Amino acid sequence: MTPLYYAVSAILLGWHWLFAHFGFLSTGWIWALSIAGLTITVRALLIPLYVKQIKSSRNMQLLQPKIKELQKKYGHDRQKLAEEQMKLWKETGTNPFASCLPMILQIPVFFALYSVISHASKGKPRGVLTSADAASLKEAILLGGRIADSFMHSAHLETKLIAITLVVAMSVSQFVTMRQLMMKNMPPDALTGPFAQQQKLMMYIFPVIFAVSGVAFPIGVLIYWTVSNLWTGAQQWYVIRNNPSPGTPAFHAKQLRDAKRGKSVQEDPLEELEHPHPKPGRQQPRNQSRNQRKKKGGGKS
Repeated sequence: MTPLYYAVSAILLGWHWLFAHFGFLSTGWIWALSIAGLTITVRALLIPLYVKQIKSSRNMQLLQPKIKELQKKYGHDRQKLAEEQMKLWKETGTNPFASCLPMILQIPVFFALYSVISHASKGKPRGVLTSADAASLKEAILLGGRIADSFMHSAHLETKLIAITLVVAMSVSQFVTMRQLMMKNMPPDALTGPFAQQQKLMMYIFPVIFAVSGVAFPIGVLIYWTVSNLWTGAQQWYVIRNNPSPGTPAFHAKQLRDAKRGKSVQEDPLEELEHPHPKPGRQQPRNQSRNQRKKKGGGKS
């Protein structure tokens, strides 16, 4: 974690240096905005992974018909089914675990920031922070609350109120972003089955976990995760609205918007896979009697 302590604290100090040039900002707001700047930096660096996540998610949805065929064929043999699914994912370059990468890679940054702020709350520098920086962060006050203190480890009423407000905001934003992804950017077939039930369960469990553990996090860490959730929500909204996954409510909504604006409506590739249109072929002539053929030919012999 030591390299992350240096990286996180360096980015934090870079944003602090920038916002310190705004003379109307108090010390608390400078540190709060610096943490928000750190969040934006981390999320911007993760955009390539987010693009990969979107592509993988779409491939998974387009592969649903083939997955169903494999389930019908090898449903009695779980090991063979798993092998065939892995083979299919490999052939199509699909990673079913890509959707977890942005969140997983944020966790070390989250704990690195937690360590940097926790040490600063005790007046101890960590990473590239100096003793003066640590002291400044320790005494930084935002709306009456100390940024380096948490709900559980503070006797200040203002700190407790700000902390609990951010805990609620963090949990609600986490729930909304997960629900947005499931309800608008997943086809109906993907919302059924054991895997879908697990996802729905996680949608409710994760916010509760963050709410329970959030009371022990410093206000600065709560700012980081809340801003990160807001970034996720805005990013998902933009992608879902402008480039939704096939076979989803968002895709059909975009088709309706495009039709109203007179734009060409994109066909749904998922529906094409599930219900392919019959190819036009040469129609065979009907069997006709001798009299019918004579009438068609104008009665000529």
